[in-house]
Amino acid sequence: MLNGAAHGDASGRTRRIAVVPLRDEERLRYQDWVQANRRLVREASEGRFGYLHVPDMGARGWAQLHRDLDTETGLDALVVDVRRNRGGHTSQLVAELIGRRVTGWSVPRGEQPRTYPRHAPRGPVVILADEFAGSDGDIITAVGKLRGIGPVVGTRTWGGVIGIDNRFKLADGTAVTQPRYATWFEGGIGWGVENFGVEPDIEVAYPPHAYAAGIDPQLEHGIGVLKEMLVEIPTQRPPAREGYRSVRPAPLPLRPQDREAASVPAYQG
Repeated sequence: MLNGAAHGDASGRTRRIAVVPLRDEERLRYQDWVQANRRLVREASEGRFGYLHVPDMGARGWAQLHRDLDTETGLDALVVDVRRNRGGHTSQLVAELIGRRVTGWSVPRGEQPRTYPRHAPRGPVVILADEFAGSDGDIITAVGKLRGIGPVVGTRTWGGVIGIDNRFKLADGTAVTQPRYATWFEGGIGWGVENFGVEPDIEVAYPPHAYAAGIDPQLEHGIGVLKEMLVEIPTQRPPAREGYRSVRPAPLPLRPQDREAASVPAYQG
């Protein structure tokens, strides 16, 4: 829908402006929320901690994760926020990314060093989860605990990990779903996530009055946990570029003709 409006400038000339309104402002509000969380993390950590939010385990969540991956994993510690995660099918890829460990460094000439493997967190990781994280949001929380990626802060997740098919319709066109993909976990969990969820390591509620006041107690507590973890888990640093023995090759020996030329005395006039 186009809305036209006549608008005059300082010279008195009239120009027409077409405004195309957004169909939905949810994504703008979401990005504003992410940036506000990241700003809070930066301010509370004096610029040392990174923040990533994964809204779902689909194309949108995968893109959101990679949007700031270079910047956020390059800091001293990392907050991985899976609150409100709507699920999907990419939790295996997300777990592989946030669970990487620095085993080496790529040091290109004239550029900043990069971790090997790429995008590996350089310090401790904390995971934020809540009751609105379900399906693959449940799974990534359970995997974070089982693999020791980092402590989970927040509330118990939703508890709905059985995946569905949506391939069939009734005669009147009504879509129906079929429970099909159950998930079992090690560590004594078994089938226990379904209808229960994943308990956090550190339970922190997010009451309505805190939300109304613009306070995020889960995020604030997660930042505090990272500060405590840094005392025992130091941040990985790239190697120094100097101070090593020189591996520059020695000068090549003179060629025969050059040795002969060097042995002939210079003419004295």
